[in-house]
Amino acid sequence: MIRLEALTKRYGNFTAVDALDLGVHRGELFGFLGPNGAGKTTTLRMIAGILRPTSGRVTVGGEDVQANPTAAKAKLGFIPDRPYVYGKVTGAEFLRFVAALYGQTGPGVEHRLGELLELFELDPWRDELTESYSHGMRQKLLIASALVHRPEVIVVDEPMVGLDPRSARLLKDLLRRFVDRGGTVLMSTHTLEVAEAMCDRIGIILGGRFAACGTLDELRQQTASTGSSLEEMFLKLTGAAPVESLDAVLEA
Repeated sequence: MIRLEALTKRYGNFTAVDALDLGVHRGELFGFLGPNGAGKTTTLRMIAGILRPTSGRVTVGGEDVQANPTAAKAKLGFIPDRPYVYGKVTGAEFLRFVAALYGQTGPGVEHRLGELLELFELDPWRDELTESYSHGMRQKLLIASALVHRPEVIVVDEPMVGLDPRSARLLKDLLRRFVDRGGTVLMSTHTLEVAEAMCDRIGIILGGRFAACGTLDELRQQTASTGSSLEEMFLKLTGAAPVESLDAVLEA
């Protein structure tokens, strides 16, 4: 459902994403991991059509994101890492607006947004301006907006940031149900415990390229880390701060 072919993004002489190849299949939850600056968010924004690749190709549900952006984006729900929402509209108005971008209006949309507001416990604030929403409420509204048009693919960048434990559990269950029903999820996260528990396959990106990619067992083979946790493999690939550096910082 998502395919990257030699996907590359350069900013001047700096290569943020370097000829990345990836296929994420129907019914799969793929975890996209890496340290800050590794190229994760840049990659997700190219998949969503927000950034134009320097070279390479992205397809979503068989549709080329650059050649057929409307058809590709109709299949996609994108949840960014920061909950920017128009402040001068209500929660219900925002969902209505997003649905209209996909050509969906009328009673069916009203029923759908009612379901989503109820699910994410936002219904009591449906007619309140979003500028009065907390960070977590805005995050939940963005998640709802990514689902309002019933996408086939969800791309999500740091989904748990700002969510309380109940809402985080709801989102994890929702993404798992979505995948079990044939959907596709590409999820970037720094929460390795979440990735280890939820993801069918995991890719660890470093310097714009995959350092390792596969199931947990395949990652252990690739990193020669039999029995290791995802955290141990991640740190082995990306490097951990040496203990002497920590001691130096903490010295009086």
